[in-house]
Amino acid sequence: MIDYRILGPLEVSADGRAVEIGGLKQRALLAILLLRANQSVPRDVLVRELWGGQPPAGARHSLEVCVSRLRKTLDAAAAGPVLVTRPGAYRLQVAEGQLDVTRFERLVADGRRALGANAPEQAAASFRGALALWRGQPLADLSDEPFAHAEIARLEELRLGAIEDRNESELALGHHADIVSELQALVALHPLRERVHEQLMIALYRSGRQAEALGVYRAARRNLVEDLGLEPGRALQRLEHAILRQDASLDLPDRGGAARPLAPAQGEVLPSLIGADRRKPL
Repeated sequence: MIDYRILGPLEVSADGRAVEIGGLKQRALLAILLLRANQSVPRDVLVRELWGGQPPAGARHSLEVCVSRLRKTLDAAAAGPVLVTRPGAYRLQVAEGQLDVTRFERLVADGRRALGANAPEQAAASFRGALALWRGQPLADLSDEPFAHAEIARLEELRLGAIEDRNESELALGHHADIVSELQALVALHPLRERVHEQLMIALYRSGRQAEALGVYRAARRNLVEDLGLEPGRALQRLEHAILRQDASLDLPDRGGAARPLAPAQGEVLPSLIGADRRKPL
């Protein structure tokens, strides 16, 4: 069985043995088809993705050569047809579980369902499994190709969302002290992302570091005001007020009670983490 990996440099293996794909354009072609797995991709789209808005003369012929070579490699590795021709298009047939991105997305979906069912142990395990599939920057060896810029940004955003969701499950499990350093690194990398600031504030507060938690709020507010001209969102403001009052709702939730939703919208503080009804001021 062929295994495709793009959550890092592009890699292909068949029954555990590495498959050599060939030159840069063939690797880029494979990546484009993998990102549209089981879809018919028109030749014109492939030419544009491979060479940008002004393809050279002979680009269509070069595409046909790349397709022929890639088909020969993949069909041999799979012992059957994988890259098929459709009218004016090509389609890469990828079975369930063969592409690391789809495995990642499935595990993240499992984790979010577990968060919604108030099962943080199961959620954390799913998120950890999803994040373990990453080997570095996605499509790292193709980062200069025209098609790759937007796809790399999209995949990195998916990864960051999974990290944030995993941190929610870790906080619900009482692992606040264990994730403080990682949250500090995330805040440094994403100074305008309010959700990671909220998570760091909660982790610090529960670790007995109230002053540092408030310092995180001040730094977040300064960045938002200076860079965007915006005040922090209501969730972040309410969390600051709760910390100032040492509100009991900030304590680690009692997981022995009825199940409550654990998956907030982007930037929201979990009710189960701070115990507050977000429709009312804290």
